[in-house]
Order: sequence, then structure tokens, then C-alpha cells
Amino acid sequence: MRVEIIGVSHFFRGDGAPEALAEYAGRVCYRSEPKGDPGKFLKARIREGHESIIEHASITFDISGISRACSHQLVRHRIASYSQESQRYVDMTSPEFVIPPAVAESPQAMAVWHDLMGQVTEAYHRLRDLGVLKEDARFVLPNATATRIIVSMNLRSLRHLISVRCDKAAQWEIRALALEMLRQVHTLAPAVFGDQYQQYLGEK
Repeated sequence: MRVEIIGVSHFFRGDGAPEALAEYAGRVCYRSEPKGDPGKFLKARIREGHESIIEHASITFDISGISRACSHQLVRHRIASYSQESQRYVDMTSPEFVIPPAVAESPQAMAVWHDLMGQVTEAYHRLRDLGVLKEDARFVLPNATATRIIVSMNLRSLRHLISVRCDKAAQWEIRALALEMLRQVHTLAPAVFGDQYQQYLGEK
């Protein structure tokens, strides 16, 4: 799994921090002026549940090496923009597969896994050799097939994703993804994500 922040909304008056934009929106609500550090203001608004102001700032991620099973969960977070690698157009004759830890830790399970993935790969090759289009040959590919996706979310949507997917009850792969997203966004907007960083990662 690889997660990289490739874009951050910038404050339209020159400040690159996404928190500055969120603070500006919030100050309009209260007809108040910025005090130089948006952190205290934003923390207070988030504690009060006034999170609409953080919708104005967004972050874009380049995510790769996750399974289609994981991306199916990710795209259920609807207030976001997604651009995903297309199995209809991309040749999948050498697919990568994400192996669940429960399978990887068992030699017997891995034997079953390698047997099936070999069959899947061979079936895809044979269909393509028979002239079947990629858009139809892809039907044999499993949820384990690795994918790449570009995701843009506003900070409020990110907070929701983190609250749902960082929970210990979440499926292991989407949880690992959400935790890594949290680690990275916290460096850009600590006032917005500091409480969640403390809750789920237990670090200052």
C-alpha cells in the first residue's frame, strides 16, 4: 500500500495552509477577524460540532497497492472525487494481488491462494488470446486485484472517513489505509485532525 498527498487546497489570499481557509470561512460566520493562529479557533468550532467550515479545504491523495475490495469500501464515502485505474482499458495480464494477513500467515492457506490466483491469471491470458476484450476478460479478476485511485476529499469528509474506518471494528485493509491517511493529514492540519490522531494513533 502506498499513500501520497499530491494536492492541498490553498488559501486564496496566499496562505498555503488548509486551516487558514477553514478559519476564514468560520470567521465570516461570526464576523470576527483572524488572530494569526487558526488552530485554537478551529479546535473550538470542531468541539462545538460546527464542521461545515472545514468543508472549504480539501486534500488529494494518490493511493496504490490496495485491493479492489478496499477501493469498493473507499468509494462508498460519497462526498469525494475519485479517479480509478480502469480494468477496462489497462492490460491485466500481470496483475498484482493483495494478500490478507490471515492467508499470508498460513502455509496451507497460501498454497490455496497461489493455486487460485494462478488459475485466475491463466484464465485472463487465455481469454485475451481468444480475442476477448479487456473489458470482458476482467470479469475473472478477483477482489484481491490491486488497484490505484486518486481521491480528493474535503476535511469534513476526511474526518468522517477517519471516524468510521480507523475504528478497530473496521476491516483491516481500509483501516490501515485510513490510519495512514490520518498520519499524513495531521501534519497539514493538526488543529482539524489532532483529536482523531490522539484517539486512533495515541501519539502527541
